Amino acid sequence: MTSGLRRRLLLLLLGPLFSLTALNVWFDYRLADNASSQQDRHLLALVPLLADSVIARGVSDGAAPALLTAPPVEEFLNERPGASAFAVLGLDGDVLVGDAWLSGPPPSLREPEFSSEEFGGVSYRIVSQRVNTVAGELVLRLADGSDSRQQWLHQMWFKVVLPNVILVIVALLSVNWAVHRALRPLIELKDAVERRSPRDLSPLDPNASPDEVRPLVLSLNRLFGLVNTQAESQTRFVADAAHQLRTPLAGLQAQVEAWAQSVNRSGKADWRDRSASSGELSSSLGAAEITLSAEQINKLRGAARRTSQLANQLLALSRLDSQSTHTQAMQRVDLQQLCEVQLENHLDAATAKSIDLGLDTAPALAWGHEWLLRELMGNVVDNAIKYTPPGGRVTLRCGAGQRDGRGPVHPYLEVEDDGPGVPPAERARVLERFYRVQGTVGEGSGLGLAIATEIARLHQGTLQLESGSTGRGLRVTLWLMA
Repeated sequence: MTSGLRRRLLLLLLGPLFSLTALNVWFDYRLADNASSQQDRHLLALVPLLADSVIARGVSDGAAPALLTAPPVEEFLNERPGASAFAVLGLDGDVLVGDAWLSGPPPSLREPEFSSEEFGGVSYRIVSQRVNTVAGELVLRLADGSDSRQQWLHQMWFKVVLPNVILVIVALLSVNWAVHRALRPLIELKDAVERRSPRDLSPLDPNASPDEVRPLVLSLNRLFGLVNTQAESQTRFVADAAHQLRTPLAGLQAQVEAWAQSVNRSGKADWRDRSASSGELSSSLGAAEITLSAEQINKLRGAARRTSQLANQLLALSRLDSQSTHTQAMQRVDLQQLCEVQLENHLDAATAKSIDLGLDTAPALAWGHEWLLRELMGNVVDNAIKYTPPGGRVTLRCGAGQRDGRGPVHPYLEVEDDGPGVPPAERARVLERFYRVQGTVGEGSGLGLAIATEIARLHQGTLQLESGSTGRGLRVTLWLMA
């Protein structure tokens, strides 16, 4: 938009200037043409006087006529030494009296003829006419080397074209600078809007824009406000829905957990009792009924756990998508302490699967939101424990180092396991929401690494997926700002 406006302003300002320059050149040419016309009339007026200067005394066939030059003709020749000439020619074109270079065919008619010719480096304006004199019919020629038209053509580049070209160039630079200066607030407004994050809907400063652009800024602020209100409303709805789901799901999960434990305990007791007091058939039927009920309860418990985890992840996504994360100031986060807390939180789940959950940390600090980094580590460690087979190993690391072995030193968080890992071709896609690798064993929603990716982006960090140090498993590394 600004480039089109600049182009239109330049055309509107420079177009008339170019037209005036062309008009000035045309007027200069017309002035030179008028001066040339006056010169032609002056030469034509001298022809009868030159004819009267021819006297018959001493004239014979083939002999040169005698001249008694009239004062105006004498004055014309004396005032322009080296730039004026005359000749009296016979009807055969030979010069009888005057300058020999003016020889040439005589005019076919009695009307005067004008021509231009260059001789000796001088451009002459020449008039030729056949007239009757006392010596008979002769051809008279007068030449004026001060032809204004020819002089104008020679001096045009220095007196007309060159000054106008310089004027146009200076005007072009001046107008372009002035237009760029005048449009700078509009260009700055465009750059400010382009540099904004899609989630930054804060109003623009209307006082920083000129009066002509201020209505546009006010309209943009109004649009930003409407979009911000709508986005906040949707975010609140998702957050409230996820939050409201957490309470009944937590209660449901607690009840199912208690039910499962009670059924499992009573099933084992009932099996022993029925084995002692009843026959083999009734014991087998009772055991089958109890085993089936325990299996159903365990499935219900797993479904309740997955639903509760999904609600928590959706709530985390809604908090990530909200604008509050951009307005909250980052603080120094102790990464070593963060890893120790995650070890404590996931130690029971790792022990239940006989997984060696360990720490390999060094003191490190990073700028960030602690609750977001805690959410990231929780999702990554949970995934590692979930997909690592029993008897495997999961290691939590933190410290400071160089990414790819070069460049500046950055703090990092890392989780490594020796599970099935992720094929290199799938590593970019597992960072997408709700995507799971085909053939993956275990249950999940495909949100863990997607949440980690969003948190890394908010921290202007990089989430890196690689194979484990032994060539197996997956190593997830988050590089942060120092």
